[in-house]
Amino acid sequence: MNRALAPSLPSLPSLPRCPHRPRRRLRRAAAAVVPLALTATALTAVTAPARAAERPRYPVGGVADGVAHFFASPNAVAGVNDWDCEPTAAHPNPVVLVHGTGVNLGANWVRMGPTLANEGHCVFAFNYGMGSPLNSGGRVGGLTGVAGSARTMSAFVDKVLARTGAKKVNVLGHSQGGMMPNHYIKRLGGAEKVDRLVALAPTNHGTTLSGLVRLGRALGVLGLVNGAFDHLNLQGLKDQEEGSDFQKALFADGDTVPGVRYTVIATRNDTVSTPYSQGFLKGDHVRNIVVQEQCPKDPVGHVGLFTDGPTTQNVVNALGADEPDFRPRCEDYGLPL
Repeated sequence: MNRALAPSLPSLPSLPRCPHRPRRRLRRAAAAVVPLALTATALTAVTAPARAAERPRYPVGGVADGVAHFFASPNAVAGVNDWDCEPTAAHPNPVVLVHGTGVNLGANWVRMGPTLANEGHCVFAFNYGMGSPLNSGGRVGGLTGVAGSARTMSAFVDKVLARTGAKKVNVLGHSQGGMMPNHYIKRLGGAEKVDRLVALAPTNHGTTLSGLVRLGRALGVLGLVNGAFDHLNLQGLKDQEEGSDFQKALFADGDTVPGVRYTVIATRNDTVSTPYSQGFLKGDHVRNIVVQEQCPKDPVGHVGLFTDGPTTQNVVNALGADEPDFRPRCEDYGLPL
C-alpha cells in the first residue's frame, strides 16, 4: 500500500481470526476504502479551483486608466455590467454606479467598479445626460436636465432588478451622480427600490462653484449664463447651482425618505461642490463623512475622490459591513483636484 495514502484511511475494525480466511476481510475492506479515498482527493482538487474561478479578479485602475477610458472606453470598465452576475446572500443588492458631470462611466469607475466586483458585488453602471451637442461623441455626460437623467436611471434600475432577480439596489454616485439619485428616490418611486445611497462630494443643495454662482447673481449676469446653458442643452449645470429652482423643489420636503440608508463622503479641499458641507444630508439613517477627519493629510479634491484610497475603503464599508466606527487606512491618496 502507498504510504502517502495511509494517513487518510479510516481505522478499520479488528476482525476475528479465521483459520480458513486469514485477513481476507481486511484486504477486501482496504480495497474498497482506497478507491474512495482517491476519488475524494480528486474531487477536492477539481472542485476547489472551480469555485475560486466562479468570479474572476478584475484589475483595479488608477488615474491614468481613468483618462484612457474617458477617450477609448466611455461605456465599459472591468467588473461592471456583467449581466450574468448573480447576487449572493452576502451581497444581495446589486450596486448601480452613477457618474458625475462631464465624464462617463468608463472614466469615473476605473477603481470603484472592479474593487466592488472583487468584493463580491454585482456591479452595474450607465451613462446619462448625453443630449447636449457638447457631449463629445458620448464621452461627456451629465449635461442635460437632472430630472430627465433620473428617468434614465429609473429605467436602468428596473433592468438591473429584472435581470438579477434582486428586490433592491444600492447606489454609488459621484458629484451630480450623488445628487441626482435623490430625485429618482423622492420623485420617481425609487425609495422602494434603493436600500443604500452612497454619495461622493454630491451637489446636494446646489453648489456655489467656489463662489462664482453667487458672484454672477450679485453682478446680474447669472441669468445670461443660464440662458446660454439652456441654448446648449446644459440644463444639468443650471440645475446644480445653489438656489436653482430644481434644488429648491428637490429638497423642499426634506433631505431624505424613510427606508433608505444614506452615506455622504466629502473632502474639505473641494472646489467644485462648494461649500463641501452643503452636500451633507439631514435625516434618519444618514452618515456624513469628511475624509480629512479620518486622514488629516489627505489632499484629495472633488475629482480625486474617484481613486482616493480612504474614500474607496469607506465605500467598501458603506456597501458592505457598514460599520459605524469604521476608520480607513491613511494611504494611497487621490489627486488634489
